[in-house]
Amino acid sequence: MPFLVAAVVFFGLLCLLNLLVTLGLLRRLREHAAELERLSGRSAFMPYDPGVLVGRTLPEAAAGARLVGFFDVGCDTCHERAPQFAEAAEGQPALAVVNGDGAKAGELAAVVGGVSSVITGEEAGRLTHALGVEAFPTFLRADPEGRVVAADTELAGLAAATTA
Repeated sequence: MPFLVAAVVFFGLLCLLNLLVTLGLLRRLREHAAELERLSGRSAFMPYDPGVLVGRTLPEAAAGARLVGFFDVGCDTCHERAPQFAEAAEGQPALAVVNGDGAKAGELAAVVGGVSSVITGEEAGRLTHALGVEAFPTFLRADPEGRVVAADTELAGLAAATTA
């Protein structure tokens, strides 16, 4: 009987130690999350608003484009929206920026390349970073001076923003 009591007391102390370690770990995780939020300047759960791109000037690589589309090879929605972008780009200076490499990048470039200029590879990554695009697909409408006048993740939203 004394062995059973000792085993139960030992098990209880082990559970208490586990609880203390877990609570300490949770406290540290909260501290790290707060520090990351402070460093990034925005909440990790804040949704991306492409409207923050409005008013920015297109970099030299995108000069002259009135419609710009940002696509990523790992984005299924990008593959779905590429034909819509190609249709919207007909008859105007347009630029498609395809992030990523491989066969999927070639597929996206082929869909949009018939009616627009296409930038791929490292140059696409630099242009995406320079403008601050954080979600794919993102579509921009620019004025003749190269200033972004409308930005959205939907082409329909882009058209509505420019007519309003």
